[in-house]
Amino acid sequence: MDYASYLKLDRLLSAQEPESAKQGREAHDELLFIIIHQAYELWFKQILHELERVARAFGGRVVDDAELSGAVHAAERVVRITQLVVSQIDVLETMTPMDFLEFRDLLVPASGFQSEQFRLIETRLGLSRDARLKFDGADFDARLPDDAKAHIAAAEARPSIRDEVDAWLARTPFVEMGGFDFRAVYDAAIDKMLRADIETIRNHPQLIDSEKAVQIASLEKSTAAYDALLDDARYEALRAEGVWTMSRRALQAALFIFLYRDEPALHLPHRLLRALMDIDEQMALWRLRHALMVSRMIGRKVGTGGSSGYDYLRGSAEKHRAYNDLFAIATFLIPRSDLPPLPAAVRAQMRYRYET
Repeated sequence: MDYASYLKLDRLLSAQEPESAKQGREAHDELLFIIIHQAYELWFKQILHELERVARAFGGRVVDDAELSGAVHAAERVVRITQLVVSQIDVLETMTPMDFLEFRDLLVPASGFQSEQFRLIETRLGLSRDARLKFDGADFDARLPDDAKAHIAAAEARPSIRDEVDAWLARTPFVEMGGFDFRAVYDAAIDKMLRADIETIRNHPQLIDSEKAVQIASLEKSTAAYDALLDDARYEALRAEGVWTMSRRALQAALFIFLYRDEPALHLPHRLLRALMDIDEQMALWRLRHALMVSRMIGRKVGTGGSSGYDYLRGSAEKHRAYNDLFAIATFLIPRSDLPPLPAAVRAQMRYRYET
């Protein structure tokens, strides 16, 4: 065993075959273009490998504490990889539009939209087929070969990581324990905070009546949002409309974790939720950066795969989000000073205890 044979460098370094060289008019930047995209696919493979570890940890009815630590580590590694994937665009953008035009026509009809691994990542994270934008009027996998379509269909048939995390959150024990009901306590804290805010606005000496009315109306609208989170029927109606994707119990548990994240038992759950949000954010950022790069390289030309390129990527950056619900939790956070203290018995269950 040596370095070159272990890494299969003979195969790896011979896998770059610029089409322009085959045509007898070598384009200098085509090698960069190939290597960047091959590096993407290698990192996509590693991301899928890490996501599989997360899925295994959350796939059962019980999530072992030791498994949770490994899942968090894997999710945080995916965050670092996606940050690196986004930063690779900086290297690709050293290629000018005219450099790209030297070999662009040789790529037709190949397109980055045909990356099976990227589609599998989206699916494993929890982006459903119904939530996706149509790709020039067709499903996102319409132009993939049959074997790739089969792999994506198999991934869609499995619970996604979002599904598994939803089920895990819904089982969170501390939300209701020994007479403690987080929902009722939180509702009382929100009501007290909003009434105090409204009273402050009404008595504010520097606000005129019209300004007071606008701010009070805004607070009353916030009250409706809080009520929707706490009311079962209202929440399910909003979920049916697509406003929410996670179950109400899971979202309330996630809110509990964010509010009481300093408790030792919630350290790892909080890190996991933050990592999932970071991954979702980096994926959106990658799509947006990719859209801007496409606009910079080809303007409004049709993509090499015949797609609308820029418009699709720009739209997907906003719409293709698997964890929007976790981002929306910020709507329901309250100041630490208004946070109701946990009962001593509940706190004791959430602390580290060592017994001889």
